[in-house]
Amino acid sequence: MPTSPQNKFFQKLKQNRKERVQVTDTHITLAHGSGGKAMRDLIDDIFITTFNNPILSQLEDQASFNLATLMQLGDRLAFTTDSYVVDPLFFPGSNIGELAVNGTVNDLAVSGAKPLYLSCSVILEEGLPVETLRKVAQSMQIAAQKADVQIVTGDTKVVHRGAADKLFINTTGIGVIRPNICISASNIKPGDAIIINGEIGNHGTAILIARGELALESDIKSDCQPLHDLVAKILDTCPEIHAMRDATRGGLATVLNEFALTSNVGIRLEEESIPIREEVKGVCEILGLEPFYLANEGKLVVAVARENADKVLSVMKSHPAGKNAAIIGQVTSSLQGIVSLKTSFGAERIIDMLVGEQLPRIC
Repeated sequence: MPTSPQNKFFQKLKQNRKERVQVTDTHITLAHGSGGKAMRDLIDDIFITTFNNPILSQLEDQASFNLATLMQLGDRLAFTTDSYVVDPLFFPGSNIGELAVNGTVNDLAVSGAKPLYLSCSVILEEGLPVETLRKVAQSMQIAAQKADVQIVTGDTKVVHRGAADKLFINTTGIGVIRPNICISASNIKPGDAIIINGEIGNHGTAILIARGELALESDIKSDCQPLHDLVAKILDTCPEIHAMRDATRGGLATVLNEFALTSNVGIRLEEESIPIREEVKGVCEILGLEPFYLANEGKLVVAVARENADKVLSVMKSHPAGKNAAIIGQVTSSLQGIVSLKTSFGAERIIDMLVGEQLPRIC
């Protein structure tokens, strides 16, 4: 039976809807957030194609997982969310997309979880170049592959020109914590060693210089990197880790103050043991900044019983993400809730919680 012109029309329309359409607009418009065809084409072209995986491609309003499969990996879920508003979007060593993936992966990893799934929600400013969004999405996918996670759901919103600053990203992550792992700042005890996996302040310094507001030049790059594999190696070696946290906004000082306050202990640092690049020290001296408060995006701080510290340090140093690891201090029963620093001159001073904002829009 011959196909009627009407049926041919509907068949063609159905076929067109199935075919992926490449976005021809060079810049984001309000139509890309309207919920209509322009938005669907943008999502298909930029996100579905780039993040390509079976869960996302179903295009449901949510991602669903097999609980039995998750339970084979551990006995508890870890769930975290974070938003990224870094300025500039691209900076030495990384960009907002890679930062969003690694930041959420690391928040899961330091709980002892194996990161598995991420969401990606973007707020786009009208006028953002489509090619910029494409590059960010591609960076996110590369970072997700390196971290062995999948980006499985998300959302897209567009705001008027001037109502945002180019691009904001929110990522939420789900992971599974292996059995018999209990990592919490409340576990810290006097005598514990404090270990960090490398140089501090590189990310904050790289962002500061990338903004071009100061007449400074440097080859410092962000330390943005996933830490899930390093954490897995640490826990394989020593499941009895007391506490672990990534030192992002607020830097090393803020993490250690949180540790001290939560466990009601003192923490005493050795300045000469803390790894800091000379270029970072120089920038801080010029600008009157404190390197202990500078943001990091690939550094974790570990509190572990002293008898386990050397083997933890050894496994960290054997990993690319921990080659500059160092024991930087110890937990004490005195000066509860206080972090102190023994300086290279032999004096001792208090390292308090960050007050205010040294560098806004850092992550």
